[in-house]
Amino acid sequence: MAEWRFIALIREQVASYHDDPSLRDQAPVYSDRTAAGRHLAGMLDGYRGSGALVAAIPAGGVPVAAEIAIALELELDMLPVSKILLPWNTESGFGAVAFDGSVWINDTAVLRFGLSPDAVKQSTARARSKVERRLRLLRGDRPLPELDGRIVHVVDDGIAAGSTMRVAITAMRNLGADKVVVAVPTGHGSSVEAVSEYAEETWCANVRRGFSFAVADAYEHWYDLSDGKVAEILDAFR
Repeated sequence: MAEWRFIALIREQVASYHDDPSLRDQAPVYSDRTAAGRHLAGMLDGYRGSGALVAAIPAGGVPVAAEIAIALELELDMLPVSKILLPWNTESGFGAVAFDGSVWINDTAVLRFGLSPDAVKQSTARARSKVERRLRLLRGDRPLPELDGRIVHVVDDGIAAGSTMRVAITAMRNLGADKVVVAVPTGHGSSVEAVSEYAEETWCANVRRGFSFAVADAYEHWYDLSDGKVAEILDAFR
Protein backbone atom coordinates (compact mmCIF):
# COMPACT_ATOMS: atom_id res chain seq x y z
CA MET A 1 0.00 0.00 0.00
CA ALA A 2 1.27 3.47 -0.89
CA GLU A 3 2.18 5.87 1.91
CA TRP A 4 -0.22 8.80 2.09
CA ARG A 5 1.10 11.96 3.62
CA PHE A 6 -0.56 13.21 6.81
CA ILE A 7 -1.09 16.96 6.86
CA ALA A 8 -1.44 18.67 10.26
CA LEU A 9 -3.04 22.11 10.09
CA ILE A 10 -2.96 24.48 13.08
CA ARG A 11 -5.98 26.77 13.37
CA GLU A 12 -7.85 28.02 16.44
CA GLN A 13 -8.03 24.32 17.19
CA VAL A 14 -6.15 21.49 15.53
CA ALA A 15 -7.64 20.20 12.30
CA SER A 16 -6.07 17.45 10.23
CA TYR A 17 -6.68 15.53 7.05
CA HIS A 18 -5.05 12.99 4.78
CA ASP A 19 -4.48 13.79 1.11
CA ASP A 20 -2.51 12.47 -1.85
CA PRO A 21 0.34 14.93 -2.52
CA SER A 22 0.63 13.78 -6.15
CA LEU A 23 -2.91 15.06 -6.81
CA ARG A 24 -2.66 18.33 -4.91
CA ASP A 25 -4.00 21.35 -6.86
CA GLN A 26 -4.44 19.19 -9.98
CA ALA A 27 -7.56 18.94 -12.17
CA PRO A 28 -8.91 16.80 -13.64
CA VAL A 29 -7.51 13.78 -11.80
CA TYR A 30 -10.20 11.07 -12.24
CA SER A 31 -11.93 9.69 -15.29
CA ASP A 32 -15.21 9.42 -13.37
CA ARG A 33 -16.70 8.79 -9.91
CA THR A 34 -16.02 5.06 -10.13
CA ALA A 35 -12.30 5.67 -10.63
CA ALA A 36 -12.36 8.18 -7.79
CA GLY A 37 -13.90 5.59 -5.48
CA ARG A 38 -11.21 3.07 -6.32
CA HIS A 39 -8.49 5.62 -5.60
CA LEU A 40 -10.03 6.47 -2.23
CA ALA A 41 -10.39 2.78 -1.40
CA GLY A 42 -6.63 2.42 -1.79
CA MET A 43 -6.08 5.22 0.72
CA LEU A 44 -8.53 3.63 3.16
CA ASP A 45 -7.18 0.09 2.89
CA GLY A 46 -6.51 -0.05 6.63
CA TYR A 47 -10.28 -0.31 7.14
CA ARG A 48 -10.63 -3.44 4.99
CA GLY A 49 -12.98 -5.89 6.66
CA SER A 50 -13.27 -3.65 9.74
CA GLY A 51 -17.05 -3.81 9.98
CA ALA A 52 -17.35 -0.08 9.32
CA LEU A 53 -20.38 1.27 7.49
CA VAL A 54 -19.91 3.18 4.24
CA ALA A 55 -22.65 5.85 4.20
CA ALA A 56 -23.15 7.48 0.80
CA ILE A 57 -24.57 10.96 0.29
CA PRO A 58 -26.74 10.83 -2.85
CA ALA A 59 -26.62 11.34 -5.60
CA GLY A 60 -22.96 11.79 -6.54
CA GLY A 61 -21.53 10.07 -3.49
CA VAL A 62 -23.23 6.74 -4.23
CA PRO A 63 -20.96 5.45 -7.04
CA VAL A 64 -17.89 6.61 -5.09
CA ALA A 65 -19.08 4.86 -1.92
CA ALA A 66 -20.04 1.67 -3.76
CA GLU A 67 -16.48 1.24 -5.03
CA ILE A 68 -15.08 1.81 -1.52
CA ALA A 69 -17.49 -0.70 0.02
CA ILE A 70 -16.74 -3.34 -2.62
CA ALA A 71 -12.95 -2.94 -2.37
CA LEU A 72 -12.88 -2.92 1.44
CA GLU A 73 -15.58 -5.57 1.94
CA LEU A 74 -17.79 -3.23 3.96
CA GLU A 75 -21.52 -2.62 4.27
CA LEU A 76 -22.96 0.14 2.06
CA ASP A 77 -25.92 2.33 2.91
CA MET A 78 -27.46 5.51 1.57
CA LEU A 79 -28.38 8.40 3.86
CA PRO A 80 -29.74 11.46 2.01
CA VAL A 81 -28.66 15.00 2.75
CA SER A 82 -29.55 18.08 0.74
CA LYS A 83 -28.21 21.61 0.46
CA ILE A 84 -30.56 24.43 1.39
CA LEU A 85 -30.42 26.40 -1.83
CA LEU A 86 -30.51 30.13 -2.29
CA PRO A 87 -33.96 31.15 -3.64
CA TRP A 88 -32.45 32.40 -6.91
CA ASN A 89 -29.82 29.69 -7.46
CA THR A 90 -30.09 25.95 -8.19
CA GLU A 91 -26.50 25.17 -7.13
CA SER A 92 -25.35 27.46 -4.31
CA GLY A 93 -26.69 27.09 -0.79
CA PHE A 94 -26.53 28.48 2.72
CA GLY A 95 -26.95 25.30 4.76
CA ALA A 96 -28.15 21.70 4.60
CA VAL A 97 -30.76 19.24 5.90
CA ALA A 98 -30.11 15.57 6.78
CA PHE A 99 -32.31 12.48 6.73
CA ASP A 100 -32.83 12.55 10.50
CA GLY A 101 -34.08 16.14 10.50
CA SER A 102 -30.75 17.72 11.43
CA VAL A 103 -30.33 21.22 9.99
CA TRP A 104 -27.23 23.37 9.64
CA ILE A 105 -27.57 27.03 8.65
CA ASN A 106 -24.63 29.21 7.69
CA ASP A 107 -25.62 32.38 9.51
CA THR A 108 -22.82 34.34 7.85
CA ALA A 109 -24.22 33.47 4.41
CA VAL A 110 -27.75 34.39 5.52
CA LEU A 111 -26.52 37.85 6.50
CA ARG A 112 -24.33 38.25 3.41
CA PHE A 113 -27.19 37.48 1.04
CA GLY A 114 -29.76 39.43 3.02
CA LEU A 115 -32.11 36.46 3.40
CA SER A 116 -35.32 37.08 5.34
CA PRO A 117 -36.58 34.61 7.96
CA ASP A 118 -39.37 33.60 5.56
CA ALA A 119 -36.88 32.95 2.75
CA VAL A 120 -34.77 30.78 5.05
CA LYS A 121 -37.86 28.88 6.22
CA GLN A 122 -39.14 28.25 2.69
CA SER A 123 -35.77 27.13 1.31
CA THR A 124 -35.27 24.82 4.30
CA ALA A 125 -38.72 23.30 3.75
CA ARG A 126 -37.88 22.59 0.08
CA ALA A 127 -34.62 20.89 1.08
CA ARG A 128 -36.44 18.84 3.71
CA SER A 129 -39.02 17.72 1.14
CA LYS A 130 -36.24 16.60 -1.21
CA VAL A 131 -34.62 14.54 1.54
CA GLU A 132 -37.94 12.95 2.53
CA ARG A 133 -38.70 12.08 -1.11
CA ARG A 134 -35.33 10.37 -1.51
CA LEU A 135 -35.81 8.49 1.74
CA ARG A 136 -39.11 7.07 0.48
CA LEU A 137 -37.78 6.28 -2.97
CA LEU A 138 -34.37 4.84 -2.10
CA ARG A 139 -34.97 3.30 1.33
CA GLY A 140 -38.64 2.40 1.24
CA ASP A 141 -39.56 0.78 4.55
CA ARG A 142 -36.00 -0.29 5.42
CA PRO A 143 -35.07 1.03 8.88
CA LEU A 144 -32.08 3.28 9.42
CA PRO A 145 -28.86 1.37 10.20
CA GLU A 146 -27.77 0.71 13.77
CA LEU A 147 -24.69 2.84 14.33
CA ASP A 148 -24.09 2.49 18.07
CA GLY A 149 -20.37 1.87 18.58
CA ARG A 150 -19.65 1.66 14.83
CA ILE A 151 -17.18 3.42 12.57
CA VAL A 152 -18.96 5.26 9.75
CA HIS A 153 -17.34 6.45 6.53
CA VAL A 154 -19.35 9.39 5.17
CA VAL A 155 -18.75 9.58 1.42
CA ASP A 156 -19.58 12.21 -1.18
CA ASP A 157 -18.09 12.99 -4.59
CA GLY A 158 -16.50 16.19 -3.28
CA ILE A 159 -16.58 19.04 -0.79
CA ALA A 160 -17.17 22.57 -2.04
CA ALA A 161 -18.61 24.68 0.80
CA GLY A 162 -18.98 21.66 3.10
CA SER A 163 -22.52 22.28 4.34
CA THR A 164 -23.90 18.85 3.38
CA MET A 165 -20.95 17.07 4.95
CA ARG A 166 -21.26 19.01 8.20
CA VAL A 167 -24.92 18.11 8.66
CA ALA A 168 -24.25 14.51 7.60
CA ILE A 169 -21.65 14.21 10.37
CA THR A 170 -24.18 15.58 12.87
CA ALA A 171 -26.73 13.00 11.75
CA MET A 172 -24.19 10.18 12.20
CA ARG A 173 -23.50 11.37 15.73
CA ASN A 174 -27.23 11.47 16.45
CA LEU A 175 -27.50 7.82 15.38
CA GLY A 176 -24.74 6.87 17.79
CA ALA A 177 -21.70 6.52 15.53
CA ASP A 178 -18.56 5.90 17.57
CA LYS A 179 -16.18 7.32 14.95
CA VAL A 180 -16.89 9.38 11.82
CA VAL A 181 -14.48 9.19 8.90
CA VAL A 182 -15.04 11.64 6.04
CA ALA A 183 -13.93 10.28 2.65
CA VAL A 184 -14.14 12.35 -0.53
CA PRO A 185 -12.19 12.32 -3.80
CA THR A 186 -11.81 16.11 -4.03
CA GLY A 187 -12.37 19.24 -1.99
CA HIS A 188 -11.47 22.88 -1.52
CA GLY A 189 -8.70 23.23 1.03
CA SER A 190 -10.43 25.63 3.40
CA SER A 191 -13.65 23.58 3.41
CA VAL A 192 -11.76 20.33 3.99
CA GLU A 193 -10.00 21.95 6.94
CA ALA A 194 -13.32 23.17 8.38
CA VAL A 195 -15.02 19.79 7.99
CA SER A 196 -12.07 17.97 9.54
CA GLU A 197 -12.76 19.72 12.84
CA TYR A 198 -16.01 17.72 13.16
CA ALA A 199 -14.75 14.24 12.21
CA GLU A 200 -12.22 11.89 13.77
CA GLU A 201 -10.55 11.45 10.37
CA THR A 202 -10.86 13.21 7.02
CA TRP A 203 -9.53 11.72 3.77
CA CYS A 204 -9.55 13.93 0.67
CA ALA A 205 -7.30 12.69 -2.11
CA ASN A 206 -7.36 15.79 -4.33
CA VAL A 207 -7.15 18.99 -2.26
CA ARG A 208 -7.30 22.18 -4.31
CA ARG A 209 -7.06 25.82 -3.30
CA GLY A 210 -7.78 29.08 -5.02
CA PHE A 211 -10.66 31.48 -5.55
CA SER A 212 -12.45 29.33 -8.12
CA PHE A 213 -13.45 25.77 -7.23
CA ALA A 214 -15.90 23.22 -8.64
CA VAL A 215 -16.18 19.58 -7.65
CA ALA A 216 -16.86 18.71 -11.29
CA ASP A 217 -13.40 19.96 -12.36
CA ALA A 218 -11.79 16.91 -10.71
CA TYR A 219 -13.53 14.60 -13.20
CA GLU A 220 -13.03 14.10 -16.92
CA HIS A 221 -16.56 12.74 -17.24
CA TRP A 222 -19.03 14.60 -15.03
CA TYR A 223 -22.76 14.05 -15.20
CA ASP A 224 -25.82 14.34 -13.01
CA LEU A 225 -27.09 11.11 -11.49
CA SER A 226 -30.83 10.46 -11.45
CA ASP A 227 -32.51 8.86 -8.45
CA GLY A 228 -33.20 5.89 -10.72
CA LYS A 229 -29.48 5.43 -11.39
CA VAL A 230 -28.72 5.73 -7.67
CA ALA A 231 -31.31 3.02 -6.94
CA GLU A 232 -29.75 0.82 -9.62
CA ILE A 233 -26.28 1.09 -8.05
CA LEU A 234 -27.62 0.34 -4.57
CA ASP A 235 -29.69 -2.62 -5.80
CA ALA A 236 -26.69 -4.05 -7.66
CA PHE A 237 -24.56 -3.82 -4.51
CA ARG A 238 -27.17 -5.50 -2.35
